[in-house]
Amino acid sequence: INAEYMGKFKMIRFMPIQNRAGKTRLAKWYMTFDDDEKQKLIEEVHAIVSVRTQTHTNFVDFRTYKIVYRRYAGLFFCLCVDVNDNNLYYMEAIHNFVEVLNAYFTNVCELDLLFNFYKVYALVDEMFLAGEIQETSPPKVLQRMEIMNSMD
Repeated sequence: INAEYMGKFKMIRFMPIQNRAGKTRLAKWYMTFDDDEKQKLIEEVHAIVSVRTQTHTNFVDFRTYKIVYRRYAGLFFCLCVDVNDNNLYYMEAIHNFVEVLNAYFTNVCELDLLFNFYKVYALVDEMFLAGEIQETSPPKVLQRMEIMNSMD
Protein backbone atom coordinates (compact mmCIF):
# COMPACT_ATOMS: atom_id res chain seq x y z
CA ILE A 1 0.00 0.00 0.00
CA ASN A 2 1.60 3.27 -1.05
CA ALA A 3 1.76 6.49 0.94
CA GLU A 4 -0.72 8.31 -1.32
CA TYR A 5 -3.32 5.59 -0.72
CA MET A 6 -2.69 5.62 3.03
CA GLY A 7 -3.00 9.42 3.15
CA LYS A 8 -6.70 9.13 2.31
CA PHE A 9 -7.44 7.59 5.70
CA LYS A 10 -7.72 9.43 8.95
CA MET A 11 -7.12 7.40 12.07
CA ILE A 12 -8.41 4.91 14.57
CA ARG A 13 -9.73 6.63 17.71
CA PHE A 14 -9.92 3.57 19.93
CA MET A 15 -10.08 -0.20 19.70
CA PRO A 16 -12.12 -2.22 22.20
CA ILE A 17 -12.40 -6.00 22.19
CA GLN A 18 -15.40 -7.16 24.22
CA ASN A 19 -17.23 -10.39 24.87
CA ARG A 20 -21.00 -10.85 24.51
CA ALA A 21 -21.51 -10.02 28.19
CA GLY A 22 -19.82 -6.64 27.74
CA LYS A 23 -16.57 -7.48 29.52
CA THR A 24 -13.70 -5.61 27.91
CA ARG A 25 -10.82 -7.94 27.10
CA LEU A 26 -8.60 -5.30 25.52
CA ALA A 27 -8.89 -1.58 24.94
CA LYS A 28 -6.36 0.52 23.05
CA TRP A 29 -6.84 4.29 23.01
CA TYR A 30 -5.36 6.57 20.35
CA MET A 31 -7.05 9.72 21.65
CA THR A 32 -7.04 11.17 25.12
CA PHE A 33 -10.16 10.43 27.16
CA ASP A 34 -10.57 10.57 30.93
CA ASP A 35 -11.44 7.33 32.72
CA ASP A 36 -15.15 8.11 33.05
CA GLU A 37 -15.43 8.91 29.34
CA LYS A 38 -13.57 5.70 28.43
CA GLN A 39 -16.01 3.64 30.48
CA LYS A 40 -18.96 5.42 28.91
CA LEU A 41 -17.58 4.85 25.38
CA ILE A 42 -17.00 1.16 26.06
CA GLU A 43 -20.54 0.72 27.40
CA GLU A 44 -22.09 2.60 24.47
CA VAL A 45 -20.11 0.64 21.87
CA HIS A 46 -21.14 -2.66 23.44
CA ALA A 47 -24.78 -1.56 23.61
CA ILE A 48 -24.70 -0.77 19.89
CA VAL A 49 -22.81 -3.75 18.46
CA SER A 50 -24.12 -6.52 20.73
CA VAL A 51 -27.73 -6.13 19.59
CA ARG A 52 -26.96 -6.08 15.87
CA THR A 53 -27.70 -9.25 13.94
CA GLN A 54 -25.87 -10.78 11.00
CA THR A 55 -28.33 -9.09 8.65
CA HIS A 56 -26.91 -5.69 9.65
CA THR A 57 -23.75 -4.19 8.21
CA ASN A 58 -20.58 -4.31 10.28
CA PHE A 59 -20.32 -0.56 10.56
CA VAL A 60 -22.53 1.90 12.36
CA ASP A 61 -22.45 5.64 13.02
CA PHE A 62 -21.40 6.47 16.57
CA ARG A 63 -21.44 10.03 17.89
CA THR A 64 -19.27 11.94 15.38
CA TYR A 65 -17.37 8.77 14.40
CA LYS A 66 -18.12 5.34 13.04
CA ILE A 67 -17.72 1.90 14.60
CA VAL A 68 -16.39 -0.83 12.32
CA TYR A 69 -16.62 -4.23 13.98
CA ARG A 70 -16.51 -7.95 13.40
CA ARG A 71 -17.71 -10.71 15.64
CA TYR A 72 -15.57 -13.81 16.02
CA ALA A 73 -17.06 -16.51 18.24
CA GLY A 74 -18.08 -14.64 21.40
CA LEU A 75 -15.84 -11.59 20.92
CA PHE A 76 -16.54 -8.26 19.25
CA PHE A 77 -13.46 -6.65 17.68
CA CYS A 78 -14.28 -2.97 17.20
CA LEU A 79 -12.52 0.05 15.74
CA CYS A 80 -13.81 3.58 16.20
CA VAL A 81 -12.78 5.54 13.11
CA ASP A 82 -13.61 8.75 11.29
CA VAL A 83 -16.95 8.83 9.47
CA ASN A 84 -15.41 9.24 6.02
CA ASP A 85 -12.86 6.41 6.38
CA ASN A 86 -13.06 3.29 4.23
CA ASN A 87 -15.16 0.64 5.99
CA LEU A 88 -13.70 -2.31 4.11
CA TYR A 89 -10.15 -1.20 4.83
CA TYR A 90 -10.81 -1.43 8.57
CA MET A 91 -12.83 -4.64 8.25
CA GLU A 92 -9.78 -6.19 6.60
CA ALA A 93 -7.51 -4.78 9.32
CA ILE A 94 -9.65 -6.46 11.98
CA HIS A 95 -9.59 -9.73 10.05
CA ASN A 96 -5.78 -9.54 9.69
CA PHE A 97 -5.45 -8.90 13.42
CA VAL A 98 -7.61 -11.93 14.25
CA GLU A 99 -5.58 -14.05 11.81
CA VAL A 100 -2.39 -13.00 13.59
CA LEU A 101 -3.92 -13.76 17.00
CA ASN A 102 -5.08 -17.15 15.75
CA ALA A 103 -1.65 -18.02 14.34
CA TYR A 104 0.26 -16.70 17.36
CA PHE A 105 -1.87 -18.45 20.00
CA THR A 106 -2.85 -21.45 17.82
CA ASN A 107 -6.65 -21.22 17.78
CA VAL A 108 -7.00 -18.13 19.94
CA CYS A 109 -9.73 -18.00 22.56
CA GLU A 110 -10.92 -15.40 25.03
CA LEU A 111 -8.70 -16.82 27.78
CA ASP A 112 -5.61 -16.24 25.63
CA LEU A 113 -6.49 -12.55 25.56
CA LEU A 114 -7.00 -12.50 29.32
CA PHE A 115 -3.90 -14.36 30.44
CA ASN A 116 -1.53 -13.06 27.76
CA PHE A 117 -2.74 -9.48 27.54
CA TYR A 118 0.82 -8.12 27.36
CA LYS A 119 1.48 -10.23 24.25
CA VAL A 120 -1.83 -9.13 22.73
CA TYR A 121 -0.90 -5.47 23.29
CA ALA A 122 2.48 -6.16 21.64
CA LEU A 123 0.64 -7.60 18.64
CA VAL A 124 -1.63 -4.55 18.51
CA ASP A 125 1.41 -2.27 18.63
CA GLU A 126 3.04 -4.20 15.78
CA MET A 127 -0.03 -3.81 13.58
CA PHE A 128 -1.38 -0.40 14.60
CA LEU A 129 0.76 2.64 15.38
CA ALA A 130 -0.58 5.97 16.63
CA GLY A 131 -4.07 5.16 15.37
CA GLU A 132 -3.00 4.12 11.90
CA ILE A 133 -2.49 0.73 10.34
CA GLN A 134 1.24 0.07 10.34
CA GLU A 135 1.57 -3.50 9.10
CA THR A 136 -0.83 -5.56 7.00
CA SER A 137 1.28 -8.69 6.57
CA PRO A 138 0.55 -11.36 9.21
CA PRO A 139 3.83 -13.24 8.49
CA LYS A 140 5.86 -10.08 9.14
CA VAL A 141 4.06 -9.42 12.42
CA LEU A 142 4.56 -13.01 13.55
CA GLN A 143 8.24 -12.84 12.61
CA ARG A 144 8.69 -9.70 14.72
CA MET A 145 6.92 -11.36 17.64
CA GLU A 146 9.30 -14.34 17.37
CA ILE A 147 12.24 -11.94 17.55
CA MET A 148 10.76 -10.26 20.63
CA ASN A 149 10.09 -13.64 22.25
CA SER A 150 13.67 -14.76 21.62
CA MET A 151 14.88 -11.78 23.67
CA ASP A 152 13.05 -13.00 26.80
